[in-house]
Amino acid sequence: MTNSRNQEVAAESDVRQSFDQVRKCVLLFGVVSAIVLATVAAVALTGGSVNTFMGVRAVILLLAAPLLHGLAAREERKSLERLRVVSTILPIAIVGVDLIPGVCPSWYTVMQAVSAVPLIAVAVITRRRVVRAAR
Repeated sequence: MTNSRNQEVAAESDVRQSFDQVRKCVLLFGVVSAIVLATVAAVALTGGSVNTFMGVRAVILLLAAPLLHGLAAREERKSLERLRVVSTILPIAIVGVDLIPGVCPSWYTVMQAVSAVPLIAVAVITRRRVVRAAR
């Protein structure tokens, strides 16, 4: 009986640690997204070549970060499932669109790819057995 309780406590600790990691990754995604937006603004203000797509997309991805963080903060099964789906699809969409020739410059593609890395980590973390079995 004590061994079973110890396993439950350990599993709960693993789940809490996983959600903490997810929140940190989402925060990192938000920080990188803010840097991307600031860079786009700086390039535009200095007369560099930017297009509307780059600015709008940078804003949208920055606005997505608090929404994703809210999902991670809930620690509920539905929220976890949504995070799992979004963190799988969004990096593919980010990189896939940027690879279309002529859509955006290579520096923007690289910055967006960097912003996708924390989301890939979220996708991996949310697929762990201990997290999927939680709540």
